[in-house]
Amino acid sequence: MTTQKNAPVDRGCAVAVIIFILGLGTLLPWNFFITATEYFDDRLKGTPSITNGTTPVTKDYEFASFMTLLAQLPLLLFTLANSFLYQRIREKVRIAVSLVSILCLFLLTAIMVKVPMQPDSFFSITMATIWFINSFGAVLQGSLFGLVGMLPPKYSTLFMSGQGLAGIFAALASLLSILSKTDKASAALGYFITPCVATLLTLLSYLLLPHLVSGYTDHDKRERVSSTTVALDITEECTHKILCWALGSHQVICPGSLQKGAVFRIPLSFQSPFKSTFSQTFLSHFVTVVQVWVMALCVTCVLAVTLSVFPAVTVKVKSVYGNKEWDRYFLCVCCFIVFNVMDLIGRSVTSMVQWPSKRSRLFPVLVVSRVVFIPLIMLCKTDNRQYLPVLFSHDIAFVAIMTLFAVSNGYLICLCMSYAPQLVRSKDCETAGALMTFFLALGLSLGAALSFLLRNLL
Repeated sequence: MTTQKNAPVDRGCAVAVIIFILGLGTLLPWNFFITATEYFDDRLKGTPSITNGTTPVTKDYEFASFMTLLAQLPLLLFTLANSFLYQRIREKVRIAVSLVSILCLFLLTAIMVKVPMQPDSFFSITMATIWFINSFGAVLQGSLFGLVGMLPPKYSTLFMSGQGLAGIFAALASLLSILSKTDKASAALGYFITPCVATLLTLLSYLLLPHLVSGYTDHDKRERVSSTTVALDITEECTHKILCWALGSHQVICPGSLQKGAVFRIPLSFQSPFKSTFSQTFLSHFVTVVQVWVMALCVTCVLAVTLSVFPAVTVKVKSVYGNKEWDRYFLCVCCFIVFNVMDLIGRSVTSMVQWPSKRSRLFPVLVVSRVVFIPLIMLCKTDNRQYLPVLFSHDIAFVAIMTLFAVSNGYLICLCMSYAPQLVRSKDCETAGALMTFFLALGLSLGAALSFLLRNLL
């Protein structure tokens, strides 16, 4: 675990600013991408492509559904892949290639705004772009979480706060597009140029970071190579038996007593029962998961609850006033801006308050208690309801629910991601960060899948 003694000297808060920018850069491109949904729908209308008798019928591409599917699936797969690749491909290569690739993909998307194209071709290229952006984004996010995990805990908070600010930028961009009188194509071009600039800034910031923290992460990597022991807190007999089975009792000194702080000594020449390098990597990951499994399950639960209703259910909520002018701004202001601002506040609070502690039994209880927000949001006012009644019809009630929903989301996610590296030794911080990113992506995927069911239950 990191200590203040060997922490990098942050002159002028330069490291803090760069970590914040890196967090912003990981989510800003995708947030700007989804705000242009209206533009994509218009491009896909094109000309009628199906003839039903004598009546032309416009093809339904189900853009929103495919966009969600092709965003979450690569995020989950490549986050898992990154947790194994990080030991084989250098961190600088992974991060630099990911950022350059995302920049090129957004440049392509910006160019396509002005290029006439058939809807089928445009749809195929756009879906491929979404897939690759999220694939590189998953590697980028996992690598940066691993990097931040090797720094003091305050930098994890700054990184998460930067990610929270990305959502605010996207929401404000959506509001400005409503207020502006420009055509949708010009607005979309502005959307895609902005994340290009932000991604370039993120790349430059990352290239500058090693010069500010030189020697610190190198020290951790040297420790990772030379260390021969893994310290685990053994609290349950099943964990003890599984670990002894996985490591091989004839190769590892497995304490007979289940005392807290028991040390398993793993020789560097350890081979049996796992022969391949891949299996040894799996073993290393297994040991790390045993140490951070509570935080891993907590971050999965938090994001599964959040994505199950936001935005699939929240975008269906309607204002009680029925004013056409206010209806144009209602969702943008009361849903997206409120959520992203409160989420950022929740993430930022963790820099001052970290309660409950990382080993408190109350922490998982608070995480699970967020399930109450699912029925609360589903009982807000929406049109075309078939099963559930409306209990919270007023706009103020919806804003209050969204405020608590978002603050708790940002606060608990930030605590989970900053606590996990503190539960392992410094040599395993990068592994813990990469694995936590996988569980973060798992929560997003589970929530997205659950949202289809909840939306049909209204």
